[in-house]
Amino acid sequence: MKVKLITITENHQEQRLDNFLFNQLNGVPRSFIYRIVRTGGVRVNKGRKKPEYKLQVHDQVRIPPVRLPKSPEVPLVSKKLQQLLQAAVLYDSRGLLIINKPSGLAVHGGSGIKLGLIESLRQIYPNGQFLELVHRLDRDTSGCVMIAKQRSTLRQLHKMLCGGNIDKRYQTLVVGNWPSKCLQVNAPLHNHVLKSGERMVQVAEAGKWSLTRYRLLSKLTGSTGDFSLLEARPITGRTHQIRVHCQYAGHVIAGDAKYGNEQVNQSLRQAGLQRLFLHASMLRLEDPSSGQNIKIRAPMDDQLLSMVRRFESNTIDLTNTDEMLHGSVSP
Repeated sequence: MKVKLITITENHQEQRLDNFLFNQLNGVPRSFIYRIVRTGGVRVNKGRKKPEYKLQVHDQVRIPPVRLPKSPEVPLVSKKLQQLLQAAVLYDSRGLLIINKPSGLAVHGGSGIKLGLIESLRQIYPNGQFLELVHRLDRDTSGCVMIAKQRSTLRQLHKMLCGGNIDKRYQTLVVGNWPSKCLQVNAPLHNHVLKSGERMVQVAEAGKWSLTRYRLLSKLTGSTGDFSLLEARPITGRTHQIRVHCQYAGHVIAGDAKYGNEQVNQSLRQAGLQRLFLHASMLRLEDPSSGQNIKIRAPMDDQLLSMVRRFESNTIDLTNTDEMLHGSVSP
């Protein structure tokens, strides 16, 4: 309820004024924030600015007294989770942190989840002035997640993602024998929400263009049936893209409770697979904060590794390939 005077540092340079205020006044209706900007309650360097104004270093932002809603208490990170995440650090530079996220941990709180990856990291590294997710992984997906430690790094990484300049690879186990000639699925994806509030994604002509490239790593045979271990490279970044493209190709992902085969999943649970078999295994990019070209690999957890080892493997190709250009599945 007091006037706040905030001097802008490099961590907020080039951030829009409205986005800056959304973070500072978390929980306050956006309509109210736009009103106090429009009426001059918010000042930058003692003058009025429009919501789209981009903040500069040393700008002084005046925020008038605002009654903030009571924030829900965020639980403390347990010692076990802290140790797990600290051991999961794959890369750490001046502006970028890459974590091997465990399955079952959401990347951020919300929808009944009070403590996610980003909230946990902010507790573990309290002296970090800036920690923001660069991208997201589904809660049940494990593997590489990028966290920016500088706003300038965050902006550049977002541009790189939009421009296709970050190579992301996943490993996944799918039901059945994936055809070796199927090297990509090109099918538009459409988001819709069920009456229950659950979000679902499906292939639909009205959806957004979506492309995933695949490489068959190994064909696996065991008591629970035939499976294929794949490398997936999403060219676009749609919600549940890899999962729905695998389903569309006729080979659902093992352990997928939303798009998979429940009968197969039940057999896999009895065999020890209690999670979705989808793992963000590799990132290749230029770190904007250091200029260094990096290639980061995230090892699978013991549950995924033990599941693969249960099968008799007929390995097709375990070498790295950067181009997967021929053969596709399209609507």
